[in-house]
Amino acid sequence: MNISGLFIRRPVMTTLVMLGILMFGVMAYRLLPVSNLPNVDFPTIQVNASLPGASPETMASAVATPLEKQFSTIAGVDQMTSSSSLGGTNITLQFTLDRNIDAAAQDVQAAISKTLRQLPTGIVPPSYQKVNPADQPIIYYAMSSSTLSLPELDEYAETFIAQRLSTVSGVAQVNVYGAAKYAVRIQLDPKALATRATAPTRCGRTASSRARPSSGRSS
Repeated sequence: MNISGLFIRRPVMTTLVMLGILMFGVMAYRLLPVSNLPNVDFPTIQVNASLPGASPETMASAVATPLEKQFSTIAGVDQMTSSSSLGGTNITLQFTLDRNIDAAAQDVQAAISKTLRQLPTGIVPPSYQKVNPADQPIIYYAMSSSTLSLPELDEYAETFIAQRLSTVSGVAQVNVYGAAKYAVRIQLDPKALATRATAPTRCGRTASSRARPSSGRSS
């Protein structure tokens, strides 16, 4: 039996069947579940920069500001946030959903390379990584030692523990907090500098060239 012929010969039945399918379709559409918080992976890149001993104000003005100006020229940036702390700056770039994350990462790397000359001397080159803002840390480890100092314990955690944990299957990121790094802060006398016709940058270069990690003290 030709099914199409049956519907052609009986137009009233065909109309009723189509109306029934349309009605059930509308009812099923209204009953579809809708998530108020859908799981959407936003293309997000996090940039980290560190300058041991620098105050949060210095990190914000001398490190975060030049990077932000360069990042603002990248196409597809939907939101940019930054936070500066003692010796560190964190910048989060969130792109539009139609932006390819791999292409965005290349643009971020190029922007960092262009900004390196504007950053202070002695800064650790900024690094970036792809992150998911919906992800949260699932486990924390606390370390203590009665024989190692805090800088030595931090170095052990970064060079040994963190690298081992990052090789575990399913681990996306390992962060080490509580670092204590040696730093020297020098307060200059503007009048003495003017008398000797010496620039502040020269004092910084001299201190950096004569500094020794074994004798440095944080202040």
